[in-house]
Amino acid sequence: MGVGKAGAARKLASAAVYGGGGLSALGVALYGLLTFEAKSARRVIGEASSVRPPDPSGWYGRGRPGPAIKIAILGDSSAAGYGVDRVEETPGAVLASGVAELADRRVHLRGFAVVGAMSSDLGAQVERALPTDPDVAVILVGANDVTHVVLPAASVRHLSEAVRRLHDAGVAVLVGTCPDLGTIKPIMPPLKQIARTWSRRIAAAQTIAVLEEGGRTVSLGSILGPEFAAAPAVLFGPDQFHPSASGYRSLVQVLLPSTLAALGLTPDDESEPEAYRGEGVMPITAAAIQAVDVPGTELGGTEVGGSRRGVRGLWVELRHRRRHPDTEGEAPDATEG
Repeated sequence: MGVGKAGAARKLASAAVYGGGGLSALGVALYGLLTFEAKSARRVIGEASSVRPPDPSGWYGRGRPGPAIKIAILGDSSAAGYGVDRVEETPGAVLASGVAELADRRVHLRGFAVVGAMSSDLGAQVERALPTDPDVAVILVGANDVTHVVLPAASVRHLSEAVRRLHDAGVAVLVGTCPDLGTIKPIMPPLKQIARTWSRRIAAAQTIAVLEEGGRTVSLGSILGPEFAAAPAVLFGPDQFHPSASGYRSLVQVLLPSTLAALGLTPDDESEPEAYRGEGVMPITAAAIQAVDVPGTELGGTEVGGSRRGVRGLWVELRHRRRHPDTEGEAPDATEG
């Protein structure tokens, strides 16, 4: 992402945080083209089935000690697990199972994600999640904002407000930023190139807005990027838009280590950034740009010399967490047992 894209990311984030908006980041002509092409892509993809994904809510980690870790998962179909048939294949179940195993704790997960949800739907999901008093909220949202041509500033503003409410309530927040939709098979040129630009700029703006509100982000470009391009029949579902069960496991491999970090449960050997892995501390905009360009990058606020901000804005710690490829989901228990 060059200087122009960096400026666009800053503008989108500023619009989200300070109430601006409009089409300046992308241009009226480009917006009109995207609107037309997005309608065509949605006709190819088709409407989502009325069959809801299995609900992953429940207890995980039978026989492990307490107190239980409480997780809420919010967002769209990628968070709900649209397209899978078994509850243990949903991203919520795989994530909760992985946290239970690696933290050696009981986990209670509540799923609030809704198929087809956009960032504007997060407010209602947060309203439902807060009474459950989660320790961490994991949010996946943004793809439907792109395909429904929601103005980027409006999209990011809704996400920022959701993160603020959760953070103010004492909930740790992890946001998987908007994936690169330029890899989706039903999306054809010129929408493919436009969708790539649009989704990457939204991802950068999401990153800045979430960090400003005290949350943590991890970039999900790889979830619809090289891994999916190399094995679309395995990692995409039948509609070639939503992930398959294998694709959701790949998604959780990115989310799991960052979820543990948000909970303060990182391994001792990952407590400090490692320069040889490209990790370190940098200003927020530079970190957001690098995160979009390097999928799987986790960003969280930090301090330098006792201050959260420098002359170039918020200080951010950039990490490339080690993944756990063998994580398998289990079916939840209905009771703590």
